[in-house]
Amino acid sequence: MTPRLHRLANGVRVICDPMPDLETLAVSVVAGRGARAETQAQSGWAHLLEHMVFKGAGDRSARDIVEVIEAAGGHINAATSYERTTFQVRALKGGLGLALEVLADLVLRPTLDAQELEREKSVIAQEIAEAADAPDDRVFDLAQARAFAGQSLGRPILGEVHTIGTADAAALRAFRARQYSPDRLVVSAAGAVDEDELLALVERLFGGEPAVEGPEAEPGVFASGFTSEARRLEQAHTVLLLPGVGARDRTYFSQRLFAEALGGGMSSRLFQEARERLGLAYAVDAYGESYADTGMLGIYAGTAAGDAPRTAGVAAAQLKSLVDGVEPPELNRCKAQLKASLFMARESPLARAEHAAGQTLLFDRLFSTAEIASAVDAVGPADIRAYGERLLQRGQAAGAVLGPKSALKAGDVFTRALFG
Repeated sequence: MTPRLHRLANGVRVICDPMPDLETLAVSVVAGRGARAETQAQSGWAHLLEHMVFKGAGDRSARDIVEVIEAAGGHINAATSYERTTFQVRALKGGLGLALEVLADLVLRPTLDAQELEREKSVIAQEIAEAADAPDDRVFDLAQARAFAGQSLGRPILGEVHTIGTADAAALRAFRARQYSPDRLVVSAAGAVDEDELLALVERLFGGEPAVEGPEAEPGVFASGFTSEARRLEQAHTVLLLPGVGARDRTYFSQRLFAEALGGGMSSRLFQEARERLGLAYAVDAYGESYADTGMLGIYAGTAAGDAPRTAGVAAAQLKSLVDGVEPPELNRCKAQLKASLFMARESPLARAEHAAGQTLLFDRLFSTAEIASAVDAVGPADIRAYGERLLQRGQAAGAVLGPKSALKAGDVFTRALFG
């Protein structure tokens, strides 16, 4: 059956994707604001709020929230990103009403108790410390901060201990009203769901919420430069970034296919050259990261410390060779891999619900798999070349290197190899 998109009078959008043969369902309530909507003083508040709603909402305590869902065979979870905050329940057939009642309480009626808030600040401080202790997490935060220096996109989603510490219950309530305003909410359900039941439930639970004007995300501006952090580690971690395109850009699929060819799998150029032929890196890959208005092409390598600079040079050489041209067989292989990753990820009800919500927030419409496949297939060798030339013409690169001192020149090597 074809998913359908509906709109309530207050701006809440509702997606129903029935899968009649299933005995399970998934429902996601997705707010189209995340860490990008924070001020510098509020850094980490979106993630803090996501935690706090589980400490009590409606007439349920923190324990009640999880017990009532799990007693019905369900699972509940949440996540915060730069542009979204997602609350999700997976449940058995017949569990839609309970799932939506709990999710509506979390999003619209959290308790936000002052004492619980102080306790949760300590928990998040530990989470921040844990992330800083994990080098393969830390290096991505450092690279992001350098590529979008001084911007909300450059601040860590977890925030900083001192900015988390300034939040109080009243300020967090006002922040919640703006973050989860109904015009930015999408309720997306897939699996064993009935459309009439879904619409009636969402109208009752979400339809009376008034819209609250909230901040628009500041445009993302890519900045050049590398951050180096010396640590006594056995391995060096390197992230190399170039300015890419946003999800709404017409060359979005060119970026995805360029990244696939460069380092998307075991047959990719980086894997075959840096890992298989030269043995420089145990882990090496490339990826495209797209936000609504901007993006990046990224390369990650985990290497022995002394091999990090050479690996960066190999990455630059492989990138430039891809700009010089890609043959149809290689491009067709990349298209097949990209379509497989996009469509296989849609096989579960939760993935379908999340994917549809993302499309709606970005484009205010749903795309069929045939439309997506057609857009991927339309990319030709000339498009890959044009994307690559655009990637390099600004002469900008950013990123981070974390590890022993002998690794820390990798960013300079990468930049010189690309731009002279």
